[in-house]
Amino acid sequence: MLEQLPALILLAPLFGALLIGLIGLHDRRACFPIAFTALIISLASAIGAAMRAFTGGAYNYFIGGWEEPLGIGIVLRVDALNGLLLIAIAVVAVLAVIFTIRPSSEKDTDKTAYFYILFLLLCVGLFGITITGDAFNLFVLIEVSALTSYGLVAIGTSRRCKMAAFHYLLMGTVGASFYLLGVGYLYLKTGSLNMQDINTILTTNATVAQSPAIVTAFILILVGIWIKMAFFPLYGWLPNAYSYSPSGSSCLLAPLMTKVSVYVMIRVMLSLFGLEWVFGHPGWSDLVVWLAVIAILAGSIMALAQREIKRMLCYLIVAEIGYMVGGAWLNDPNLWGLTGASYHILADAMMTLCLFLFAGILFKYHGVSEIGDLGGMFKKMPITSIGFIVGALAMIGVPPTCGFFSKFYLIRGGIEGGHPEYVAALLISSLVNAVLFFRIFEIAYFGKNPAAGHSHDHGHDDHDSHDHDDPGDAVTTAARPMREAPVYALIPLLAAAALIILVGIFNGQIIELIRLTFEIPATVVSNLR
Repeated sequence: MLEQLPALILLAPLFGALLIGLIGLHDRRACFPIAFTALIISLASAIGAAMRAFTGGAYNYFIGGWEEPLGIGIVLRVDALNGLLLIAIAVVAVLAVIFTIRPSSEKDTDKTAYFYILFLLLCVGLFGITITGDAFNLFVLIEVSALTSYGLVAIGTSRRCKMAAFHYLLMGTVGASFYLLGVGYLYLKTGSLNMQDINTILTTNATVAQSPAIVTAFILILVGIWIKMAFFPLYGWLPNAYSYSPSGSSCLLAPLMTKVSVYVMIRVMLSLFGLEWVFGHPGWSDLVVWLAVIAILAGSIMALAQREIKRMLCYLIVAEIGYMVGGAWLNDPNLWGLTGASYHILADAMMTLCLFLFAGILFKYHGVSEIGDLGGMFKKMPITSIGFIVGALAMIGVPPTCGFFSKFYLIRGGIEGGHPEYVAALLISSLVNAVLFFRIFEIAYFGKNPAAGHSHDHGHDDHDSHDHDDPGDAVTTAARPMREAPVYALIPLLAAAALIILVGIFNGQIIELIRLTFEIPATVVSNLR
């Protein structure tokens, strides 16, 4: 049974979605229990599969028994790096699905079953992206996750949800086309779609490796992935998609979609083309690092101009993507930049989850979406405020949160790689984050609660709003007196806050596992202990 864990990670949410389609459409009360059970099974399987990789090294799982060298089967590959990411995806999914529990006073709606089906299928796509060992199957799984994410954005009732989903679809289609075209060039030159086979061919055959077709393939794949991850200036779809989507959707999409795309970029660099090939082209790394610097500064500056909480967080995601892309391309001698970028994928998933859960609680239970409406929050919502404070301090980079340690490794990589501009951008972004969140702290502590009866119509949506059978295109939510959120909403928020601290405290062990994946000599790894 233990040997089947990689497949079980995918099959549990896949069959969970099928069961919801068969049962949940008739009895909507069954939707949440099925979804939660499926994700718990995936989490347990992910932990088991990852532990095997941690102790015994990377291993392959061949679906259907088709083993190499036939190259016609689907292979799943688990190593220490994607083992950590599998656990992170499963944890985020479990906490996000808990947040979707409805109060007993609210009834389910016609869209409930469809929401959970899309939720689980998105998890299938994300798990598959993480562990697939085939370049074409990676494209298929990227599209599975993309199509479900479009649905999760569009499932709301407002026009803005629909338009944001359509814009997301257009950009996602362009990104997928670039990636698929690049894979086509790879197949023409190597005759294989297996990532390990392609890497072996490029390593052993210099004529193929240096051909213009391979270089073109890499550029096409890279641009396609950058569109998927919303790397500046290809970020246009992200703010609206995450701001106007239902809270249950954004709590899953925002922490995972862009981070998994960054992982795909690192996996392409590491396992498909190889770091020696990627960094063997002079000028590439310097150009990408400068693009990352621009992304960091642009995202931070745009976040300063926002009044809405979710939209501010979306632009911070743009800056965070710059952190990770820049770190992966620093090309420092000991790969601390790549290490920090990989660690930051995990750290940012937890930080973003925590902050979007906080934003979801405010809008879902209090009708609050703007920063200026947070007056008195610290006094009236102390437990919720604790979760927010931890997430905010992590984004700033205060120890012992994971945000501090990820920035530490990234800055170390920037210094050793000779990129002071990247280090300066990280420090400036951290200062901007401090300004943003301490401004919110000030309002939340000293400000007055404006919930005297005025209302806001920002085009935001929440799939819980369907409980009110609102047939309109926009949701108008009156601000309500602030009080602590229900327990089932606080549990995922406080759990995310605790994970932010735990991932920070145990950063040494996590970093050691990540660096083992890069096959860095043991003498370098031993310095971490």
